[in-house]
Amino acid sequence: MLERSNVDFPMWRKKVDATFLKEGSTPIPKWLLIIWDIQKTFENVRSKKDPSAQVEINLNRQGFERKSFTGQVAKIKHSTGFRYRLYFEEKLIDELRKTYLMSFMRSLEAELSENSSNRNIEEEISFWEFIDIEFDVANKTFIFSAHYQLKPQFPNLFNRLVNSAPLKRISAEVLDKDSLSIHKQDWSERNNYKLELGAQNVIYMLLDEVSKLIYVGEAKDMIRRFNAGHPDIKQWTHYKYNVLPDPLTPYRLTIERMLIRDLACILGNKQDINSFKISEFKLANRKIDK
Repeated sequence: MLERSNVDFPMWRKKVDATFLKEGSTPIPKWLLIIWDIQKTFENVRSKKDPSAQVEINLNRQGFERKSFTGQVAKIKHSTGFRYRLYFEEKLIDELRKTYLMSFMRSLEAELSENSSNRNIEEEISFWEFIDIEFDVANKTFIFSAHYQLKPQFPNLFNRLVNSAPLKRISAEVLDKDSLSIHKQDWSERNNYKLELGAQNVIYMLLDEVSKLIYVGEAKDMIRRFNAGHPDIKQWTHYKYNVLPDPLTPYRLTIERMLIRDLACILGNKQDINSFKISEFKLANRKIDK
């Protein structure tokens, strides 16, 4: 890969490691404090909640439009004194995990190991990915440039996996997030459903954009359920689904019934439920609680 020529400010080439992708923050090296004028710019910051800690972070990736996110720079206590740390929002963490998918997968592999604390995963699975970080002090803007990335060995599989429910579910479990997180997926065309990885324990919706119908369902195994057919919406064109966490499995049917009833209040339906009919779409479900 060619070296970059479009560098406008003093640059730090940082190794992308598990902490960077897991915690959404990074310490700013001492050698950069003067170069980036960090101490003067953030000398009055008391915590990351302080308005003066706010910064903008722009993410540049080849082939993608630049995206802007929020972040903070704050001074924290350290065993050797005080250090400055850059924090960034959850949306940027998600984008970085997709961008550096190989490093993220390696970090999950380490977390899934029973002896993760004694395991040097970077030696066992040896590769490096880097991100270039610049700081525009005049505008309090960090520029993240994804320049050195390792391409997945199985690109088609990884493209499916990067936004899949299983990866979201695993990452939530190993990164100690809320065990009741519901992993949400976007609308997709009908011919994609057999490629859905881990579409189990789901609440789903079907849409027929020609006949203007919407259907709500639940399934232990979504692919098997779709293969069985839907008489009330045979010509559905799109689908979306949400994966429930294990503790909510006993309530899957209850959640489905609630969603059907809620939609009946805003869409035309087959049970004459009083509805505001906010759309030309109608609810295809026949069984609706009253």
